[in-house]
Amino acid sequence: MFDFRPAPDCPKPEAYRQLVDAADALTSSEPDAVANMANIAALLWDFLPDLNWAGFYRMVEGELVLGPFMGRPACIRIPLGSGVCGAAAQSGETQLVEDVHAFPGHIACDAITNSELVVPVMRDGEVIAVIDLDSPSKARFDQDDRAGIERLAEILASRI
Repeated sequence: MFDFRPAPDCPKPEAYRQLVDAADALTSSEPDAVANMANIAALLWDFLPDLNWAGFYRMVEGELVLGPFMGRPACIRIPLGSGVCGAAAQSGETQLVEDVHAFPGHIACDAITNSELVVPVMRDGEVIAVIDLDSPSKARFDQDDRAGIERLAEILASRI
């Protein structure tokens, strides 16, 4: 049994350092992409407060397809350019959205989501997946969250 949770009063940058270390430990010797995504989705869910969804969409034949996640049932397929996840996958750039209801073309998979952070996972210059975090709180995510999840995506690029 693994228990990687940071202390409740841990500063956010240190919590992300611990999260990345835990992700590295969980995935470094496992070659199965689905197993690694599943463990990381659970790790994100455990580490990060105030989430209602944490997981992956995988790039499959030019569209995003639902991968391992924690939370309520989700949209299964997302075209490139659609919603926050599709925008991240199409542009290859992180999307930090304080209010998803103001995001053009937002896809409401869960009506209680108010903010979202989506980070592309890149390999050889191509998006292979996105890490998607949703919160019921507006402006839940900040630059520390962005930097932490971008670092996580770098590590996962060769492991998923």
